[in-house]
Amino acid sequence: MNTQSALWLGFNLFVVAMLALDLGVFHRKEHAVSPKEAGAWTGVWITISLLFCGGLFFFGYWNREQALQWVTAYVVEYSLSVDNLFVFLMVFSYFRVAPEVQHRVLFWGIVGAFVMRAVLIITGTALVQRFHWLLYIFGAFLVFTAVKMALSKDDDAADPEQTLIVRVARRMLPVARQGEGSHFFTVEDGRRKVTPLFLVLLVVEATDLLFALDSIPAVLGISQDAFIVYTSNVCAILGLRSLFFVVSSLMDKFHLLKMGLAVILGFVGTKMLITFFDIHVSIGLSLGVIGGVLLASIIASLIWPKAAAEPGVPTEAAQPGRDREGAKH
Repeated sequence: MNTQSALWLGFNLFVVAMLALDLGVFHRKEHAVSPKEAGAWTGVWITISLLFCGGLFFFGYWNREQALQWVTAYVVEYSLSVDNLFVFLMVFSYFRVAPEVQHRVLFWGIVGAFVMRAVLIITGTALVQRFHWLLYIFGAFLVFTAVKMALSKDDDAADPEQTLIVRVARRMLPVARQGEGSHFFTVEDGRRKVTPLFLVLLVVEATDLLFALDSIPAVLGISQDAFIVYTSNVCAILGLRSLFFVVSSLMDKFHLLKMGLAVILGFVGTKMLITFFDIHVSIGLSLGVIGGVLLASIIASLIWPKAAAEPGVPTEAAQPGRDREGAKH
């Protein structure tokens, strides 16, 4: 077995072991994850990720350029994941997913994300290496996505119940009227059915797939090394669950972060397009720009806080007694 194959095998075995340890030991008992616990786990995942990159650099498997590419790709993927969290929060709120069950949904959603992203990354890197002009298409797509993200409003979010994946699932699968704790399957009226929580999992998986169509081309604009792209994606996803519980209570405070993410997508897309004119932006400068935009958007959000909603006018998600067929559990 050569070194590259050993790295792929070793990394995936480590990820499987960490996931088994996470669900089987640390989160064996269902409980609502506190911001303090989530913050500690976020620190753990970030530390493990940076140690992984530093280890490959220290032992000579990666040079300085490859290590910087990995860090930049990791920061891009991790920051773009924040926008993913906004959707997860909306979905959990809509379907009234209990706090103690949310970690389990995110866990299995991330397991599915590994498989989907592995296929997309391996396919994408192979295509880009063979057809370099695809980079320009990805670049144009990222610029378009950046403009769309910058112009979108907070109230543009779609109704989760009306998404294609939910409508197809309700039509093709027997869905139980009531949920059963954290279970995705149950027996009702003598038939085995999926619970409403399973529909939530499907929405989470579909959402991650849609976000991967943005984030993976962005990372391919930084490196076309499949191992760098894959491991940076996986490390970012591993920390996504704990990050969700950290930022779920801080979403409104960082309202300008979405604009910052749009700028990052636009920057990476432009960076990919200008290579047509043989103009190349160094990886160090790219990392500085991306980190600077993230920091600036966070600071700007704190300096210019989001205007509070008018008192006495509850939002649609907060209106009590709203009837959601099959969504209570």
